[in-house]
Amino acid sequence: MKRTIENPAVGDRVTFLKTSKETNGEYVHVEVELKPGGGNDLHYHTCFDEHFEVVDGYLNVKCNGTEYLLGPGDKITAPAHSVHRFYNKSTKDVRFKAVVEPAFKFEEGIRIAYGLAADGRCSKKGLPRNFWHLAILIDMGETYFPGIPYRAQRILYKSLGSIARLLGKDRELQRYLE
Repeated sequence: MKRTIENPAVGDRVTFLKTSKETNGEYVHVEVELKPGGGNDLHYHTCFDEHFEVVDGYLNVKCNGTEYLLGPGDKITAPAHSVHRFYNKSTKDVRFKAVVEPAFKFEEGIRIAYGLAADGRCSKKGLPRNFWHLAILIDMGETYFPGIPYRAQRILYKSLGSIARLLGKDRELQRYLE
């Protein structure tokens, strides 16, 4: 599999420094190059922590309602269940490292999402246009959105993910994991 993948919708490039397989699932270690204006929306995960460290440039991080501006050498952790996002408000690229611990299904999810984006199958926000692909990715990543009750999201996404798999939609995504 490729060590570096790109997401033109979100405006970033991810290089796998250590894959899930290389760490026996303990963690995934990546380096991210994020373009000006790039980033993601507020969300949270239930199964892993995310540790960020800026290498070059400035990274904006919002975590549990507090805004942070991180420069080279600065670190922050978004623990499981924390509502967070990262983004680049500067006019220059930012490069940072991230460790996802434990690895869970982070690598598979990001490879699928970036593959879909590279193929033009995502919105400008990086979300898959195919409803079933989105359901599988959200279910796979244990990713949830603030403002909607967790239990409702979990039941909905698990159900939709299961239906998508029954319909064979997961097989359409396997090519991004080869």
